[in-house]
Amino acid sequence: MTRRLEAGRLVIASHNEGKVREIRDLLGPYGIEPVSAAELDLPEPDEIGTTFIDNADLKARAAADLSGLPALADDSGLCVEALGDRPGIFSARWAVREGQVDPGAGPGEVSGERDFGLAMERVRTELEALGPEASRNAHFICALALCWPDGHSEWFEGRVDGTLVFPPRGANGFGYDPIFVPAGHERTFGEMDPAEKHGMSHRADAFRKLVAALL
Repeated sequence: MTRRLEAGRLVIASHNEGKVREIRDLLGPYGIEPVSAAELDLPEPDEIGTTFIDNADLKARAAADLSGLPALADDSGLCVEALGDRPGIFSARWAVREGQVDPGAGPGEVSGERDFGLAMERVRTELEALGPEASRNAHFICALALCWPDGHSEWFEGRVDGTLVFPPRGANGFGYDPIFVPAGHERTFGEMDPAEKHGMSHRADAFRKLVAALL
């Protein structure tokens, strides 16, 4: 049975400042008081799931257990059609230089500084290796998991389709935003202001579903 989310404190189970900022903006109108996992000094769990939903759920569940508060986690990534939907759940890991990731780590578990310039260059290099006819179609997926300390969970997934462009364009957003042009537009997410991106992003799509169901 779906559970309503009441106004008050909510843990955002992420140490990614860009994600936390976007989620704060999206929750702002609903009387929610977001506090990040980093602010509460909560550890990041090993992301050993095989899907976006799996990883979002384990992060939210861990934060709810440790904080005693409802917790919301996001797991998202870029899926490139010609690369078999990679990097997918490995999107953050592609941003870590070789040697900085524990070989036994789970799909989303990373160590060291994340460099998404490096990640975008890897996408470009792998696409070019497939030849000039390789599709530039891609999509972003965002999975949201909301967990309560008693173990109840709700899940939502959003998607936005588009194409990739190189070199990267724009200094807004974060992650792979500078190479992603959403369908029907000419500018990348990196060239859009936050309000414009929020109106069409994969994260906004997932939040619309969450709001409709829980708020």
